[in-house]
Amino acid sequence: MTGGGRRSARSRIKSVDSKEDDVGNTKPNLKLRRGRSRGDGSALRILNANLKVVLGFSVLAFVIIFFTIQHLMHPVEEAQRARVVTPFPAPKIMDLPQFQGEHKESLYWGTYRPQVYFGVRTRTPRSLIAGLMWIGMKDGGYFMRHVCQDLDELSKYGWTRHNGRDYGQQLLVDQEMTLETSFLKSKGADSGYGGDWAVRLEVQSERTRWDDELQRNAHLFFYLADEDGNALTLSQDTIQIQQSSLVALGSRKDIGGWQLHMKSKADLEVHYSGFRTPHIHNLSDLVQENLSDQAVKFGLLRLSDTYADSSNVLVFQLSGRTPFETDLVFVTGIGDNSRVEERISSLSGVMLTDQLKEKQGEFDAKFESCFKLADKLDSESIIVGKAAIANMLGAIGYFYGQSKISVPTNSNVKNHDNFLLYWPAELYTAVPSRPFFPRGFLWDEGFHQLLIWRWDIHISLDIIGHWLDLMNINGWIPREQILGAEALSKVPEEFVLQHPSNGNPPTLFLFLRDLVHGMRKNKFTVSESNEITSFLERAFVRLEAWFQWFNTTQSGKEVGSYYWHGRDNKTIRELNPKALSSGFDDYPRASHPTEDERHLDLRCWMLLAADCMDSISKLFEMKQTGVEEYGSTAKLLSDFATLNQMHFDHVHGAYFDFGNHTEKVRLSWAEVKVGNNHPRRELIREVSERPELKLVPHIGYVSLFPFMARIIPPESWILGKQLDHISNKSILWTDFGLRSLSKTSSLYMKRNTEHDPPYWRGPIWMNMNYMILSALHHYSLENGPYRERAKAIYDDLRSNLIRNVVQNYYQTGFLWEQYDQKQGKGKGARLFTGWTSLLLLIMAEAYGES
Repeated sequence: MTGGGRRSARSRIKSVDSKEDDVGNTKPNLKLRRGRSRGDGSALRILNANLKVVLGFSVLAFVIIFFTIQHLMHPVEEAQRARVVTPFPAPKIMDLPQFQGEHKESLYWGTYRPQVYFGVRTRTPRSLIAGLMWIGMKDGGYFMRHVCQDLDELSKYGWTRHNGRDYGQQLLVDQEMTLETSFLKSKGADSGYGGDWAVRLEVQSERTRWDDELQRNAHLFFYLADEDGNALTLSQDTIQIQQSSLVALGSRKDIGGWQLHMKSKADLEVHYSGFRTPHIHNLSDLVQENLSDQAVKFGLLRLSDTYADSSNVLVFQLSGRTPFETDLVFVTGIGDNSRVEERISSLSGVMLTDQLKEKQGEFDAKFESCFKLADKLDSESIIVGKAAIANMLGAIGYFYGQSKISVPTNSNVKNHDNFLLYWPAELYTAVPSRPFFPRGFLWDEGFHQLLIWRWDIHISLDIIGHWLDLMNINGWIPREQILGAEALSKVPEEFVLQHPSNGNPPTLFLFLRDLVHGMRKNKFTVSESNEITSFLERAFVRLEAWFQWFNTTQSGKEVGSYYWHGRDNKTIRELNPKALSSGFDDYPRASHPTEDERHLDLRCWMLLAADCMDSISKLFEMKQTGVEEYGSTAKLLSDFATLNQMHFDHVHGAYFDFGNHTEKVRLSWAEVKVGNNHPRRELIREVSERPELKLVPHIGYVSLFPFMARIIPPESWILGKQLDHISNKSILWTDFGLRSLSKTSSLYMKRNTEHDPPYWRGPIWMNMNYMILSALHHYSLENGPYRERAKAIYDDLRSNLIRNVVQNYYQTGFLWEQYDQKQGKGKGARLFTGWTSLLLLIMAEAYGES
């Protein structure tokens, strides 16, 4: 619930309390008692009787008033809870004509299951899905590969090329086996809705000698599963693909009749199993159970060749001696005159090879057209750049489900759950990391779109439209989208609930700012400009609500101040209470969270939002009431003198947060009672000094937000101080990029709890380095005394980032979530192809407004 909602609830309760006071002080009764006290004994008896009556009426009145208050409070609480899960009352962005018709059909099928090594689905809630599993070896044992996870210890996997629409090629290296998957879509006159598609699987092995016969063969498992429960039909009891390529068929309302064909010149042994299950997210468990039963009964590593009645899952095992290659062709709209054989031939064998080569050439040509790296970088760096955009596009997913929204503890929830369900919703989005974070994250998505829009503006608008349609009536968007059983299966329980009082950096405005700038500079075609115009006009009312949500619920006590809500002011185990909603998690804030806090980064995000809203309203000459306030808000937040008064520390020459703070905080081992009073040693927060309201003296990414927001005048000495901090090796500078927190900070590389290692307290993050590079590039073009210095720092930092990430990629096979500030090694989640892919924009020197 928003802060406004809580205030209105309190005001209603207060008015009822005042009415209760009036009833309890009724003057006529007092006069009556005084007047009649002068009489005789009978008068005393009357007085006694009257007192009983008055007392009875008072009790009755109290009961009535009590239940009236409860009755009034209950609808208020119910109404506020209902608002949290009520959609924003405006036409949906995704209902715009530009997202219908050909656009919608062209994106119908895709590799929209980023959480698995290879998966295909449609952009519908209940889809027919396809996927791949295989048996890998580890420590002499056999393990099923299906869902992306580090436990599998693949030495490399990821898309090498992907255009986000109808083509992708992926390389996976599992021990000594190399698997290449290729995906291609085709839309012909005879195809059903969304067209046909093909998958090529190529298996090779680097091993020349094998310990036993079993290791000579590769075992792949390709499956189809209908989330809607529709039965899938097996083509024949014994599958001989050399005699007939048809292996499965069925029908759906969306695509009509369909068939799956398997084509291969290799001598493959094919087995199958059909299952009936509503739980698509645990398919690998079903397959492993079937294989285990077969191994126990017959000593064979193969599926059972059984088919359950009305099976909605069909799994095909392809076993053969490596190397081998096979094509799987899925054709739709099957009818009497649908040229099935011709379509199968065009999507398999030599014709598929030719089409894949053609798509590869198109990808390479478009890559150079978009990013122009040929004259800037060597071929090894360009390969990494291609992997960055390919994995960003190849990891776009489609999700459908209901978010779980946290309910305040003082609410009277009728059931025993501590959450409310958001309305059923769909989300088409990029994801930060396939093995670790295969779902939508709000603040990540703004950075993702800085890359994606340069490749395909239509995909970007589609993604942002989906996100904005998730807004509730209060103007709030859940920051983490965990939609559907597959997504939920990858999330620890403590992170599932979304808190409606907490925000997340409104980074979508980074993308929107680029759009407005591109429109002003005529960077888009006429058709693209028309679509952007329609999009922004439809989205504006939602963006207004989003801005107002931040401006009212996250505002501070001082005009022009803001703070991230959701920090724990009662924690005894955190060294510094985390600000998860800021995106910077454990970055040092005021030691004691209060409403007096002023968070520098949120102030600058609000400047971005206000300035962007002002630019949109001016671009389209909007006349709505209140639009002029965006300009005045942007002017207030960009006022250099006010910024310095609220956040600048002259001693350090740096910008800081403000709050109730002391540096005298540490974690100490202490004995605590748990369970049945059993003692246990834990790290407990210990404060040895009374905190006071002051600037929070930690230099790091947050300190540089005014620099990143370009508020500092190019001639100001304060700009020189920021360049000092950036280039000083004792503060932020490393040979691999800028560290997140200064080495001089008391919390530099300190654990936040016994179980939380430092996250934003030293390591190098690509999204912030990109924004800092953007600001350096800006100041290197501005006349002033620091122009040349900004240019020199920019060149060195850009070179360091590119060299280190490229080197890590070739050493490890992956882009990483963060990089070690001492040795430059990749850390955190690997295959983190979200904002780390901004490396490509750093290579291209593409910084939006520059």
